Amino acid sequence: MIHLATAPALHYLGDAAAWAAAFLGGRWVFKHRRAAVERLSRQTAPGYFIALGVGAAVGAWGFGSLNTLRAAVPTLSHSVAGALVGAIVAVELWKWRHGVRGSSGGPFVIPLCLGIIVGRWGCLFAGLPDATFGTPTSLPWGVDLGDGIARHPVAVYESLAMALFLGVYWRALRNGGDWAVTHGFHAFVLAYAAQRFAWEFLKPYPPVIGVLNLFHLLMIGLATYALVWIGRGDAPPQQG
Repeated sequence: MIHLATAPALHYLGDAAAWAAAFLGGRWVFKHRRAAVERLSRQTAPGYFIALGVGAAVGAWGFGSLNTLRAAVPTLSHSVAGALVGAIVAVELWKWRHGVRGSSGGPFVIPLCLGIIVGRWGCLFAGLPDATFGTPTSLPWGVDLGDGIARHPVAVYESLAMALFLGVYWRALRNGGDWAVTHGFHAFVLAYAAQRFAWEFLKPYPPVIGVLNLFHLLMIGLATYALVWIGRGDAPPQQG
């Protein structure tokens, strides 16, 4: 068992580090993927980004709180998974209203990956009050977050899974891989949904249907969304 020194305030430090990492990723995209950025600029208007921000905020706090308000000690909370769902729904509604048919998510893949990879460590070191801890385990890398119980470090699992995806995506993007150029965002959503679905079995969240919790259901929705887009095969080049 690995004993960790935790403090709730470290969640905010992790958030700040995640935003910084996402910003640096965005700078790289702006510099090295100008065609995708320029296409996004032509496709959208300020309302697109307003919808994205509002959808992310509503999804983060709405779905996060919907999950934790059902816990033994009800609390308000926010969730990156909820933010992703909310942002996608809001953006797709905006695109439908304004007649934008193609994918617009490509430029966001690297910033999102970096934000998740870094931010999850803040969740880990925030400890038990963060309510993102795993179930007990006898594995040697189980972490003690202050209660003497070895738990799955689910935040680390997610960080490493998304780091693996980012490495594969980055390599494919640099080599001009068709899936990365054309459906990179949908591949990101599918990868995120698949790994998050798996880790949810290692969290003590209240079930909604059978053994599935709220986030299991949201990840099924995200995976379906990604597979439908990929199956259509008509996302314009350089968008992802």
